[in-house]
Amino acid sequence: MTTFRAAVVQFEPTPDQPAANLATVDRLARDAVAAGARLVVFPELCLLGYWHLRRHTPERLRELAEPADGPLVSRVLALAQELGAGIGVGFLEEADGTLFNAYAVCLPDGRVHVHRKLHAFEHEAIASGSSYTVFDTPWGFRAGVLICWDNNLVENVRITALLGATVLLAPHQTGGTNSRSPHGMKPIPLQVWENRHTDPAAVEEAFNGPSGRGWLMRWLPARAHDNGMFVLFSNGVGRDDDELRTGNAMILDPYGRIVAETPVPDESVVVADLDLELVPLATGRRWLRGRRPELYDLLTRRMGNELDPRTARFTDAPVDLQPSSEPRQI
Repeated sequence: MTTFRAAVVQFEPTPDQPAANLATVDRLARDAVAAGARLVVFPELCLLGYWHLRRHTPERLRELAEPADGPLVSRVLALAQELGAGIGVGFLEEADGTLFNAYAVCLPDGRVHVHRKLHAFEHEAIASGSSYTVFDTPWGFRAGVLICWDNNLVENVRITALLGATVLLAPHQTGGTNSRSPHGMKPIPLQVWENRHTDPAAVEEAFNGPSGRGWLMRWLPARAHDNGMFVLFSNGVGRDDDELRTGNAMILDPYGRIVAETPVPDESVVVADLDLELVPLATGRRWLRGRRPELYDLLTRRMGNELDPRTARFTDAPVDLQPSSEPRQI
């Protein structure tokens, strides 16, 4: 197989209403498959909603969570088998008493691969995962999954590529966040979304600006290019508690080029053909082969200033990469 058609989806989940969100997944997955897609990527935590979860008690989160073989994921698996396509969805997983921000990739052959977000910060009761998720697909390529902030840490994408993934599923809930960085994302007023039908120019400007697509263009193409892999970027769109998600769903090729992206700040399905023959000769693949791992010991050493993802995500402290007890020269 030299080409493979995939889809990325953006939609606005209804908070704490998994049945309603599952109905949206069903409807949009059917639209994507009708357009020829054989893999459909939905956003992070799309079955439950996202940012409002930080306000819940741990007890309420446990009421909303399900195991990976629970009714929600089982329904998505049944849909994947009915449609003969892979479907990826985000959900709140409960496993042995621990909660995870998780993502299930349901394949038409009956397999389900679950990734647990490596850098979870949404709630004190939600733990971070501890392993990478890379797997063989029925279509002859290896795929990997990284959830939202997992993709911002370059080591995670590089390791996913080293494990053989040539297609990265990158479900997000981003855009319009209150970054502490003076040149990072900033909140977009909720009125921009509420007035989108009467003032469409304002919402398009905001979603494509420095707190939406503009921010993504600073780093997302580099993840694809530097590792020689396709990136399937899915995202929420619209109101997410007190923030706005900017959508910007897109598919990038192994050269960091945008193959397709949504033109609308609204619910959308983006479909594109992946030319798999691009991977072997991609610049990033050559760079992977040119690595000198014997030089990279520092990447695996603790520097003494590491923070828990919850703290690192929201800290106001200045970043100091100077090790406390080791020399800078290596």
